[in-house]
Amino acid sequence: MTALDYPPTGYYYAVRLAAAAVTAPDASFKEVSGLAVELAVEELGEGGENRFKHRLPTGAKYTNLVLKRGLVVASSPFFQWCSTTIQGNFVKPIVPSGIIVALLDQNGAPLKTWSVVNGWPVKWSVSDFNSMDGQVVIETLEIAYQYFNVS
Repeated sequence: MTALDYPPTGYYYAVRLAAAAVTAPDASFKEVSGLAVELAVEELGEGGENRFKHRLPTGAKYTNLVLKRGLVVASSPFFQWCSTTIQGNFVKPIVPSGIIVALLDQNGAPLKTWSVVNGWPVKWSVSDFNSMDGQVVIETLEIAYQYFNVS
């Protein structure tokens, strides 16, 4: 049996902006979610036939990509892009970017890659501060996007 005979684990992955100048992953993310697509359905009633409605596909719907990591105090390309977009008050145009999420094998080679197309940050939040809890402060970045390709 080879490693390819087993389903991969989801703990070893890399996330980076797809800009040509950025080749290394950004600060490590604790969690990545939102790589999902579903076919939207429209219900259409037929005149005279009241027992059911026709359900017709209308197009793909993609959920937002959600990235969680320990709060990064140093500047990073990912944070700069998010900050400029969210806090820019539309003074500068929103610059969409591709985002690469790669599931890696034990040697660091990509097993599967999700290429998110034309993403832009829509939300940034930080976890609660609690003096009675010794947890790491987590920042959450939420990215809207058009679609993704899987390779």
